[in-house]
Amino acid sequence: MASVFDVAAYILEKAGPMSAMKLQKLVYYSQAWSLVWDDRPLLKEPIQAWANGPVAPALYRAHRGQFQVSSISNGNAHKLTQDERETVDAVLEFYGAKSSQWLSDLTHQEEPWINARIGYRDGEICENEITPAAMAEYYGSL
Repeated sequence: MASVFDVAAYILEKAGPMSAMKLQKLVYYSQAWSLVWDDRPLLKEPIQAWANGPVAPALYRAHRGQFQVSSISNGNAHKLTQDERETVDAVLEFYGAKSSQWLSDLTHQEEPWINARIGYRDGEICENEITPAAMAEYYGSL
């Protein structure tokens, strides 16, 4: 299983620099689709339902204060297995050209994020985890 830093490093290596928000959403969708296609999590780190969509707090701490992210110093793209790379490649093919705002808006329409934020107002701080089970159930039904 890869770390969130390894997955982020791979995404940046393949797609180039991008906004922190877009990187977070691509990491989220990589985790979600790995649960469906590979029947296992891609990441060991949790993803939370923050106000602007899913965020991996460990990754956030690594790029905090950066709008544009070009590298993750503690990530190693070469640690991903062939299956993991293929999953991330498919995610990049489908979601990679979308804007960060488009990706954020999409996550706000999907059950894993919505359900993790039940009881929270728009913009309110929320640290509830979007569980792998919730992701697998929702994305597996699409």
